[in-house]
Amino acid sequence: MARQDRAIKTRRVILETAAAVFDEHGFDRATIAEILSRAGVTKGALYFHFPSKEDLALAVLHEQVLDIAVQPQPIKLQEFVDAGQILACRLRHDPIQRGAARLAIEPGANQLDRKQSMSAWTTFVEGLLREAKARGEVLESVNVRDTAELFVGAFAGLQMMSKAFTDQNDVSHRLLVFFEHTLPTIAVPAVLAKLRLDPERGARLDAELRERAAEAAKHAAALEEGLQNAAP
Repeated sequence: MARQDRAIKTRRVILETAAAVFDEHGFDRATIAEILSRAGVTKGALYFHFPSKEDLALAVLHEQVLDIAVQPQPIKLQEFVDAGQILACRLRHDPIQRGAARLAIEPGANQLDRKQSMSAWTTFVEGLLREAKARGEVLESVNVRDTAELFVGAFAGLQMMSKAFTDQNDVSHRLLVFFEHTLPTIAVPAVLAKLRLDPERGARLDAELRERAAEAAKHAAALEEGLQNAAP
């Protein structure tokens, strides 16, 4: 199990390092040599997990979706808002999110199949909106699939502008403006009045999620150690 844990950690180190390099240089200019140097791993270790630079980039795009979580809320539409603001917060400091964001919109990376990543995001958002509509929080006239695609496409544009002007430092504000203009056309008025849109909420929720994930990992490690010690 210890060997498996090391492999998982090595894979994560490689992913985060590669994501940082993709964020800084883009897919075409990023090199395996720089990723290896920064990650401090051997070429064999990298190729064991990722056979090519393309596979590495696709893994970063896939990990971006897996990394996003949101805590359940009494109002489902609040989870939709929270997911956006948590992502906006992570775009300022999280290497996976930053690297994936550049890969998703970079014109030069045409050999990458980015449909899967965008489809996964759209499905995630659509699920939140569909449940919100089932609860009566979303206007009956709203097409949730179209709305989900609008959000994913708009967010890609917002992050691209934010990257160009402030290196993602104002992406939370740009998302707030987007929500202020679009939510009145989606949400039932009584629900709209209760939604919390402040960008600072995203940072607080992100910190809470990371703390819970760290506690869960610590608990799992302690449980595994206990099982190993109890083994004959």
